[in-house]
Amino acid sequence: MRLVVVSGRSGSGKSTALNLLEDAGFTCIDNLPAGLLPGLFEQASPKDSESHWLNNIAVGIDARSLTGDLNRLPEILEKLKSSGVNYEVVYLDAITDVLIQRFSETRRKHPLSSHQIDIKEAIALETELLDPIASIANRRIDTSNMTLHQLRDLIKKQIVPETEGDMAVLFESFAFKRGVPIDADFVFDVRCLPNPYWKHELRPYSGKDQPVVDFLESESEVTEMVSDIIDYLTRWLPRFEANNRSYLTVAIGCTGGQHRSVYISNILGKHFNKDYTNTQIRHRELT
Repeated sequence: MRLVVVSGRSGSGKSTALNLLEDAGFTCIDNLPAGLLPGLFEQASPKDSESHWLNNIAVGIDARSLTGDLNRLPEILEKLKSSGVNYEVVYLDAITDVLIQRFSETRRKHPLSSHQIDIKEAIALETELLDPIASIANRRIDTSNMTLHQLRDLIKKQIVPETEGDMAVLFESFAFKRGVPIDADFVFDVRCLPNPYWKHELRPYSGKDQPVVDFLESESEVTEMVSDIIDYLTRWLPRFEANNRSYLTVAIGCTGGQHRSVYISNILGKHFNKDYTNTQIRHRELT
């Protein structure tokens, strides 16, 4: 039996993730008090083990759950694991300003806000309440710069991959000036490399365009950097996979997230797609 716990701050995309998992064949239960999880799986007697609804279950747990239940969640999940339930915790999040903007655009009320607590205070309180879940998350996903379609696509590829057991590897380009992705496992800083931005004729292009590709491929420092990153990841990615790691994000950052990081992310993605069939490439600043 497989259990996926979906959690995160309100407005980060939990409902979208659960809807996708339901479409993928999971039995989904939203806003389940954590303390009820053992009772849910007690229904899975040996004679029921072949029932489809017991094979894949996704549960949404948020700050509305009883505080004591949230603190007990790590213990509850470990007990379920000992009884044969394979679980993973997916924690969605976004920067606070983005969460506030989303509530403003949808005119939804934050579940913890009230006449005494404004939305900023509610988000801060929610962060504190969800810390026991965030601290044990197997996978953290930053949805700050994602559309609903992009989030659904990421969940589909990483939580329900077509090839069972494959480690999903995401290569993500980003701009340091907009912050490091919160879900990054490895971060490589390529700001020391020659910058196409300072070539007036290349400035309008991105690292996906041939003029920028030609410029970067002509620079020996770029070639050396790519080679070193490939050597490093070639050595260490199999170690993570052997340790039953399901997802891994490699973030490549430059100043503006338009040229160098985009080009190198594309090169890495194409290279490692030969060994990892569930390889993805995402350009945060180009979305």
